[in-house]
Amino acid sequence: MLKTTRFLLLASVMTAAGLAMSVPAQAKEFVYDAKTNQQIAKRLGIPVYFTVPDSARLPLPKSIDTPDRLIDFKHPDAIKANAEVGLRLVVTKRSGLAKRLAKSGLVQTGDLLLTFRAEWGGVGAYPNVQMGISHTGLAYLKDGVVHNIDNPLSEEYMGRGMRAELNSEHYNTLNLLHIIRPRNLTEAQRANLVAWATRLNKSAHKVYPSKLKFNQDYNDPKYKPRKPLDFVQHLGQIALGQNPPGTIDMFCSEFAWSLLALRGCDPATSAADFKGENVPACITPPMRPMRATGNYVTSKSRSSYVGLGDGPLVVIDALKLPAPERESLVKSIFVANPAGFKRMSVGHRELAQSMQPKFEKLETYYASAASGSWLGVKARLLSAAISRSIPENYSPTSFLINTLLAPDNANRSMDYVATILIE
Repeated sequence: MLKTTRFLLLASVMTAAGLAMSVPAQAKEFVYDAKTNQQIAKRLGIPVYFTVPDSARLPLPKSIDTPDRLIDFKHPDAIKANAEVGLRLVVTKRSGLAKRLAKSGLVQTGDLLLTFRAEWGGVGAYPNVQMGISHTGLAYLKDGVVHNIDNPLSEEYMGRGMRAELNSEHYNTLNLLHIIRPRNLTEAQRANLVAWATRLNKSAHKVYPSKLKFNQDYNDPKYKPRKPLDFVQHLGQIALGQNPPGTIDMFCSEFAWSLLALRGCDPATSAADFKGENVPACITPPMRPMRATGNYVTSKSRSSYVGLGDGPLVVIDALKLPAPERESLVKSIFVANPAGFKRMSVGHRELAQSMQPKFEKLETYYASAASGSWLGVKARLLSAAISRSIPENYSPTSFLINTLLAPDNANRSMDYVATILIE
């Protein structure tokens, strides 16, 4: 993973220039301030399609118990378009972060922690379509502290001694985290998730990588439509110490999806169910795995859906821009910036460069879907062709993309809580 110092440098520059945030230090709700908004816009330097419409937001209490600054950031491009598109920003320090987030309620058990790379903005088709998201972890609260559980189950992600308090090399070298909350988690389900995560943490040195490995191929999910979720059962067996035969490899967001699929299973009482041949009935999908593209922009309804590549398209659609501005913004997503690739880790850089020429069909699909005219028919045909070549999946970005559906959409199962900006 890329070890970013960009935001720390920018913070120092802003302080030296006397550009302190004008939001009070003890803000209790997310507030908008024009001067602060300009400072944040300059500091982040992200394209508008790295933000989300207000409809993605989870309703929060107006009074939040935190000393951190709570900023309602509206992207300048959205302000010009008179659209409600931006981010909720929790501007905070790294020291004591895990305790403050737990106390404030801004992070709860079951929340997804999406590593957000603002420096990916404008680099090329792949990082733009991924909306700058590179990794997924899962949060759980224990002893008044936010803990994280990630695959790889290594100290790089879990921290020295596997403390898993957002204090690993990975979390200590990032500056932005999106918080996404699954809908309708019960207290019993949250307790189950804590139990599963605790078991995996304690046994990590025994099961990783001998039983559970990291899959670097994000285009090879274990999920297969209309097939039993036996890979989730396998993960549960590993956590229960049942020593299932063979190994299983999962990429980070697949691991998080699978843990959430265990939310209805109590590991203390369901161990016998996991030993059977059939997948336990308590295992249920937390979110519909996505096709490459959806039909939400071209055919909005309560049953429409979004695809893995639809994120920026849905955000642009929410802006309701005039045709020339919309077309220009769509085109900008697919323009490569060779110098910008240097801001990515080696692995992500190689993937982005290899994927760049493969996005031609997606660019045509975007242009067709965003047009709102007869080209929408072409978009549907392209969507079907693209989706046939890519398996249904749950990429790190998919959890954020799900929040872009209308609040009453039958396929929406996630809400955007906020974005943590660590100074």
